[in-house]
Amino acid sequence: MVFHPPVAITAKAGDAGKYKVGLPAWNMILRGFMSGAYIAMGAALATVCSTGIAYSAAQITAGAVPGGFASAGMAQLVLGAVFPVGLIITVLTGAELFTGDAMLAPMAAFIHKVTWMQVINLWIFVYIGNLIGSLVFAYICANGPFVSFGADGTAAITAFGTRAIAIAVAKTSYVGMMGMWSAFLKGIACNWLVNLAILLGICADDAAGKFFGIWFPIMAFVSSGFEHSVANMYFIPAGIMTAGLTNTATTVNWVNMWTANIIPVTIGNIVGGMFFVGVIYWVAFRKEIAALK
Repeated sequence: MVFHPPVAITAKAGDAGKYKVGLPAWNMILRGFMSGAYIAMGAALATVCSTGIAYSAAQITAGAVPGGFASAGMAQLVLGAVFPVGLIITVLTGAELFTGDAMLAPMAAFIHKVTWMQVINLWIFVYIGNLIGSLVFAYICANGPFVSFGADGTAAITAFGTRAIAIAVAKTSYVGMMGMWSAFLKGIACNWLVNLAILLGICADDAAGKFFGIWFPIMAFVSSGFEHSVANMYFIPAGIMTAGLTNTATTVNWVNMWTANIIPVTIGNIVGGMFFVGVIYWVAFRKEIAALK
């Protein structure tokens, strides 16, 4: 395996950002659609694989838990272990992810002096593409593995669907100012790790190196319970759609999807990617980067 030194990784991140901001808008949306769907694929896999693993303390105390693991932490570990497939596919196939661009595009602005209007332009179009791709895959899952249809067309919720709704409800439980603050902080922590994964992916030249470089930080953010705006564009709609198909009563809806999660998490993701990775690495290595030119 060939690995690049930190200064080279930082410079290559700026080069990648410069390329991305130069894409036409339609291509940003198309590549964003691809990544939104890929992240949703990882999220759907995580939903299915973690179904039935986590049990409440009351269930465990009452002995109402079947054989096998009975730990909320184990469920988080399973979520984290399989979720990274989405970012791995995104990086290796050249799709566009808003949370990665929250670091790469500003890096281009710092190193190559591209305009901040170009940075914002990339963010907007990729974000739209990510949202569309996530919603499309959420619809596929809500009408696929999360429900079963009878001969009369009536939808019944599956165990996977129940898990999908539970995830959506949990992700829209941030209420009040402190709830928003918590979601914001989880968004920072998430994208701090996501963009370290991006840098580690840049660090290696071969597929295996990129795979492991990306996998560990993404596993860490998911298992820790941090919040990723694009993943939540899948998780929450999948729960809403599944509940609607099966007439399942739930507190989650299209309004609190945005107000109780996506908006504060998106802002946190921007701060985590741009400041905690982009700015810090630029300041740390700018003299060495200038010497490379």
